Amino acid sequence: MRAALTRYRIIAYVVGVVLIVLTVIGMPLKYVGDNATVVETVGPAHGFLYMVYLIAVFDLGRRVHWSIGRMLLVMLAGTIPFVSFWAERKVAGWVRPASSDADEPVAVTS
Repeated sequence: MRAALTRYRIIAYVVGVVLIVLTVIGMPLKYVGDNATVVETVGPAHGFLYMVYLIAVFDLGRRVHWSIGRMLLVMLAGTIPFVSFWAERKVAGWVRPASSDADEPVAVTS
């Protein structure tokens, strides 16, 4: 479970950064500067990475026995700029170590 959480946390950060680059730099360049280069390169990368993000969320959610609703909310967090960072912190709080010497984290139900 710890590896699934680590995979999720890494891809959440990556998807968040790529989405911010796409929306904060790429979209203004495309619509204001008439230069679609960033959108044409970063857009497909974000699409691929978002698919990886969905798989990581599903894998983690299955391991910690999340409801479908919680899984879907975490999955949607990768579509809104900056929200994937907030969701990553929330998920890390939901899946926490049972004690400092435990090898496997436990799911926190709330």
